[in-house]
Amino acid sequence: MDSLGVRVDYISGTSMGSVVGALYASGYTGKQLDSIAKDFEFQTIINDEVPRESKTFFERKNAEKYAFSLPVNNYKVQLPSSISRGQNMFNLFTKLTLSVSGITDFSKLPIPFYCIATDMQTGQEIVLDHGSLAQAIAASSALPTLFQPITLDNKLLMDGGIVNNYPIEGLKSKNLDVIIGVDVQGSLLDKSRLNSVSDILIQINNFSAVKEMKAKAKFTDIYIHPNVDEYSLISFEDKNEIIKNGEIATKAFLDELKAIAAAQNYQKEAIKSPHFDKIKINKIEIKGNEKYTASYILGKLRFRSNETISYDDFSKGVNNLVATNNFDSFLYKFSPSDLGYDLYAKVIESKNTTFIKLGLHYDQLYKSAVLLNLTKKQLLLKNDVLSLDFILGDNSRYNFDYYIDKGFYWSVGFNSNFKGFNYSTQPSGLINTLNYPTADEIQMSFSDFTHQFFVETLVRKDLALKIGLEFKNLKITTKDNSFLTVFDTTEYKFEDSNFFSGFGSLKIDTIDNKFFPTSGFLFEGGFQYYFVSSDPNGNFNDFSIVKSQISKAFEITDQLSFNIGTQGGFVVGDSSTKALHFGLGGYGQNYFNNFSSFYGYDYLALIGDSFVKADATVDYEILKKHHFNVSANFANIGEDIFLNSEWFQPPSYGGYSVGYGYETIFGPIEVKYNWSEQTKKTGFFVNVGYWF
Repeated sequence: MDSLGVRVDYISGTSMGSVVGALYASGYTGKQLDSIAKDFEFQTIINDEVPRESKTFFERKNAEKYAFSLPVNNYKVQLPSSISRGQNMFNLFTKLTLSVSGITDFSKLPIPFYCIATDMQTGQEIVLDHGSLAQAIAASSALPTLFQPITLDNKLLMDGGIVNNYPIEGLKSKNLDVIIGVDVQGSLLDKSRLNSVSDILIQINNFSAVKEMKAKAKFTDIYIHPNVDEYSLISFEDKNEIIKNGEIATKAFLDELKAIAAAQNYQKEAIKSPHFDKIKINKIEIKGNEKYTASYILGKLRFRSNETISYDDFSKGVNNLVATNNFDSFLYKFSPSDLGYDLYAKVIESKNTTFIKLGLHYDQLYKSAVLLNLTKKQLLLKNDVLSLDFILGDNSRYNFDYYIDKGFYWSVGFNSNFKGFNYSTQPSGLINTLNYPTADEIQMSFSDFTHQFFVETLVRKDLALKIGLEFKNLKITTKDNSFLTVFDTTEYKFEDSNFFSGFGSLKIDTIDNKFFPTSGFLFEGGFQYYFVSSDPNGNFNDFSIVKSQISKAFEITDQLSFNIGTQGGFVVGDSSTKALHFGLGGYGQNYFNNFSSFYGYDYLALIGDSFVKADATVDYEILKKHHFNVSANFANIGEDIFLNSEWFQPPSYGGYSVGYGYETIFGPIEVKYNWSEQTKKTGFFVNVGYWF
């Protein structure tokens, strides 16, 4: 219509029609809308995916562990009210309509406009023709089950298509010459396509909609009905085909449209696409908060009144707030003032403070496991959270966290966890005495019972400083007869001691994806001083462990990324407690103590009091969420390698892997074929689900 020169004088819309109509009414051309639709990822916006960098370290850990989360109210597990909060969609609407944010009467827009929503308490049709344009179209397009309702003027509003999918009635009273309507209602299904419960439910819903549309179509001068029978309400990935079908349907009316354009003698000018590199916020007003103070909300937003920030930083601030999961929605509007904007926001605090969370996992060290979690927010304080994991499977474990989130101030936390597994390995690297028989691999049992109390603070949003105290009970035993006959006992204890220590760490983490990173930087450095032990032999002397890890990920193309990293560590002082030394081998992200992955070698195959390691991975996303990757790692590990310059020599150990990974709602599924030229051994590492 733009290219033909058709002037539009009034627009109404429902659901996605309200979005398209509102943006067109704001001044965008058809070609600009086409570009907007094709440029952004619907799936990312719909899923409310909050960037990893917007989450605190504690929130990141939780987001990368659980597959499902269900709210609990009055001791009853409930299903969520929607798949998505719709926050990302609302953020997008606000940005796209910022140029007309000062217009609260929609009849004053470049093209007058109104849209339809449904009052979910009464079932009545609500005409939205004033207020915040972004909030209006968010309410009109809030598809049931996909998005949660929008609260406006004390009404709970959802998709207008529930009551009126073709809002022509209001236009009939506007004294218009020609009404052009676009109907994207699908046709009734024939018997060959009624094959499931969902098909029948859709058909029942369509009976009244199709009947109503036949009546309304008679009042439309140019009635455009694209063929959308192959698509559903959420066929966002098929946007290009759907747009093409719209073009085909409209070309049937070219003569009529050309005649209208000839009579009008009009050419629409494209508005400049808003970039919003900088936005000045003069005043901030927040309403709706009861449990959380305005300072807490501003602390999460990370901007203040009378501050000029980039629009990207504003969006990140909103994501920071939403990532806390303490708010069901954060609706806001900009009002132009003094070369900037006043920000008016209304929060709806989450009523759900108790959750049941679930996860599944398999790897070759811990084997099969099911994770059951209970999370309780606001247990004692407004900003605390208690989390208890029960991990049931071949190697049962638990993890308990209590955390008081103070943001940029000193937060307080307590963690208690138990990890244990059985594995066959060569015992020499783990024994504190030379008085043992030579043995090949034997079955060994490892258990680690650790309690930590700590405080931490965010120096910056991605830089955390942590200090604390730790109590650890570490036990390594075997009941392998091939080893026990020499000692004439039913169980041999390589280690059975309690350790008391103080620790500190510094962490910088801007990695965008923990499992398949494409950008960002990670640095983690730690120092731990062990000052007391219950060593039954009375041979304990205090010692310290220093370790660090650095990695950098960057994108080469949209599908190809590269990740390079290095790790190292050493013992200072008494090095006789070998059970706390460094261990390399296997593949995993949930080791305990000082063990870490190393392709080409089995779990715990390489042990020493000092090590240095380098690794690199090239990852290619062959299809969306499907990854092919190639990795290499090299290391020197042994006794005092930093004192004898061995760490600077060519690596003694190396290994490689070729793998496939797939991102699922349960976490990554990974298969890695790995080998080492030194050992000539090959094998597969398999991981299913988030690590916990």
